Amino acid sequence: MIIPMRKYSFLIFHRDYESFLQKLKDLGVVHIIEQNKDAGEELLEKYQNLKRFDKNIKFLKKRDVEESDPATDKTGKEVIEELEKLGKEKEKQEQKLTLLKKELNSSEPWGDFSKETIEKLQKENVFLHFFTIGERSFKEEWEKHYNLTIINNIKGVIYFVIVATDEKTPQIEAEEMELPPRTASLVKQEIEKTKQQIDDLEKQVDGLAQKYIGQLEKAKEKIAHEAEYLNVKENTNIQADGKLLVLEGWVPRSKEQNLIQYLDEEGVYYMAATPAKDEKVPVLLSNNRFSKLFEPIGKLFSLPSYNEMDLTPYFAPFFMMFFGFCLGDAGYGLIILLGASLYKLKAPSSWKPILSLAQFLGIGTFIFGTLSGTLFGINLIEADIPAIAHLKDMFLDPNQMFYLSMIIGLIQILFGLVIRAINQARQYGPKHAVNPVGWFILVFGLLDMFLLDITGGFSQYIIYLSLGMIIFFSDPGKNIFLQFGKGLWDLYGITGLFGDVLSYIRLFAIGISSAILGFVVNDIAMQVKTGIPYAGPVLFIIILLLGHAGNLLISSLGSFVHPMRLTFVEFYKNAGFSGGGKEYKPFSNKTKID
Repeated sequence: MIIPMRKYSFLIFHRDYESFLQKLKDLGVVHIIEQNKDAGEELLEKYQNLKRFDKNIKFLKKRDVEESDPATDKTGKEVIEELEKLGKEKEKQEQKLTLLKKELNSSEPWGDFSKETIEKLQKENVFLHFFTIGERSFKEEWEKHYNLTIINNIKGVIYFVIVATDEKTPQIEAEEMELPPRTASLVKQEIEKTKQQIDDLEKQVDGLAQKYIGQLEKAKEKIAHEAEYLNVKENTNIQADGKLLVLEGWVPRSKEQNLIQYLDEEGVYYMAATPAKDEKVPVLLSNNRFSKLFEPIGKLFSLPSYNEMDLTPYFAPFFMMFFGFCLGDAGYGLIILLGASLYKLKAPSSWKPILSLAQFLGIGTFIFGTLSGTLFGINLIEADIPAIAHLKDMFLDPNQMFYLSMIIGLIQILFGLVIRAINQARQYGPKHAVNPVGWFILVFGLLDMFLLDITGGFSQYIIYLSLGMIIFFSDPGKNIFLQFGKGLWDLYGITGLFGDVLSYIRLFAIGISSAILGFVVNDIAMQVKTGIPYAGPVLFIIILLLGHAGNLLISSLGSFVHPMRLTFVEFYKNAGFSGGGKEYKPFSNKTKID
């Protein structure tokens, strides 16, 4: 659910403003309303420094170096400057290394030569002409007419020299080359020297990572607090020639008691009001322990707007089912459940919500894997295992799983229409709930007419009623003719509704693909075990472990992505989700750094 907010306006005398802001920061409950002003130069500089620190901290953390002997002999700014200096020097040396490698490619085919000897020969009217040509184009007759020596033959390219008493280039169909300024051995020495310099720079960066990551994070946090403080000041309205200052912010009703107590004790003048319909109110979610685990998934798409319902509690159980349906192997479900449970015992607190989510996803996978009769790629329905013979009637065959995927999808879509009706009734009034209720009744009537036959001959009247509700209540508030026209156009959406239901077939398809991959792994492992003497059993175990681990990782990714697609597209659309909410971020000592 979304926590209700109240809008507070504070009127403060300029001399008390600094202490007032500090107290607000200590309370940590007021989300400051921004006044759509351009950020000042000082604030922009703070933001740039934050970005600079964040970039360098992430860079150092990727070094995979254990922090040891944290030092404070340098300020965060000095560390950043040293890092950037080392980075520029490293970039310079890497560019130099690239050029040296190109030079080596051009000098290496000619081997080691003496530049001085070549120059002495030229003084004695002995000239060396250097050529390259493709092996197929080289003519052996050149060796008869010229004093020619082949130096090298690399990848079908011949490098050769013609010794002549004339400075004029011999007239042959080959490309004349200039002799490289240095021999390959000299270039290699320079390359090794440059590599050593790069290694030294890397060691210096590792040294900074070992000692100063903590220092940088503290400096970043300080800058973040200063930036937030400046941002609050810039969003303060100045009145009465700077004597009075007005600040506005949002406060959750569940957290306003301490604020009111402080304001009353200090005699601060304030006004509190409920949000107007057109105001952009920040969103703070509050859900039970189960639903809260799924909030990060919902935030990947968007937060709800303040005036609509939070759909997290409503898609959470479906998401758990969808993941289990897609992965669909009881063995994989047990691995996820046990792995998450064991790691949770020693994991840091920040990881525990993620691991709790993994536990529920593992439970969902175990349930649907049991329904489909799949255990580590073994089809329990066809397996000849006496111990489970009495359980086989519980398992669902592929045809039943196919229909189950569509039934679950239809249930979620109908549930979405119910939520849409409730949501629109809350926001705009009961009339606006008639249209989604009409869609719900229309789907039920069609199902009754073609499949269920619950109401007998009354299903067609139910359909007529639903059509009237859709057509004449498509947009309450407009005149009857516009509503009628828009309602007729909306009826075209029935094709989209059936398309949404068919989209849930992907649950079955992904589950089948995961099961087939598991079966293939088992089949290959068995062939290796029986076909390779001595080493067969060992390879059998290795293939099973690696194969099922790979299948679990790949299938888990698909089992997470596709339920998100069904949630954000099919369910959110039918539930009338608009989104676009802005997260509640209070002015606090515990600054949230993005």
